[in-house]
Amino acid sequence: MRTMTNVAFIGLGIMGNPMAGHLAKAGHTVTGFNRHPNYEDLEAAGGRGAGSLKEAVTDADVVCIMVPDSPDVREVLEGEGGVFDSAKPGTLVVDFSSIRPDVSVELAKTATERGFRLIDAPVSGGEKGAKEAVLSIMVGGDAKDVEEARPLLETVGKTVVHVGGSGSGQTVKAANQLIVASNIQALAEAVVFLKAYDVDLESALEVLGGGLAGSAVLNQKKQNMVNGSFEPGFRIDLHHKDMGIVTSAAREAGVVVPVAALVAQLMASARANGDGGLDHSALLKGVERLSGHSDQPAEESR
Repeated sequence: MRTMTNVAFIGLGIMGNPMAGHLAKAGHTVTGFNRHPNYEDLEAAGGRGAGSLKEAVTDADVVCIMVPDSPDVREVLEGEGGVFDSAKPGTLVVDFSSIRPDVSVELAKTATERGFRLIDAPVSGGEKGAKEAVLSIMVGGDAKDVEEARPLLETVGKTVVHVGGSGSGQTVKAANQLIVASNIQALAEAVVFLKAYDVDLESALEVLGGGLAGSAVLNQKKQNMVNGSFEPGFRIDLHHKDMGIVTSAAREAGVVVPVAALVAQLMASARANGDGGLDHSALLKGVERLSGHSDQPAEESR
């Protein structure tokens, strides 16, 4: 695969669109498919759009998937006209989606039975990381398949690590989402606390970022909170889904994750208050509501 190859890319949303573009710019033959056709960026990068999922995957050597949730991945793989029905036997499937680890294990087993190879390769880094091709990619699956896919993975990501067998990538991604959500919530609380004491917020966050409190979350999300601008880089709706994966998987494993449970509820509250389509840094709005500092009248925030 270090030579150019035929790639089908299923799911051209906030993350998938720039990722597919990077693969096309690298010289691969990329055919994209999205439920709601939006192929302008891919075509500008040298790829093309397909009229159906079947058309996209029929001649592919590799199928990449970046869709929102476990049922979506199931539909792409197992649905009528999907990958298992339409792709060539032996095709390597790279699932960049963030889904339940147990579903990933099950789908990998089914893929093997149907003559395909499936690795789970969820990513972290948000829209910015996808656009800049610096994603962190945690990969689960057979070592040979992972190494075969590595040139493609390194085209869209900066940190690519094989973390274990099938489902391991999804497990690590769930842990990632717990850490990120907890950091965003803590940052949001710190921002509301600082503003209550009339501290210069940008200066405060600058000095905090230079010490032990510094983090990638602080660096990437502080300006959203300072400006009160929450254009989605990663939507609360999706992080809500991911926190459900964390709490469910933890329960199945018999481990206790009290912070995860609390942040999952705060994420659910944000959705209930109409913030699901905003960037996850909009957890700030929830802290403001709890503190009575929201600019929205209560009746408008329901």
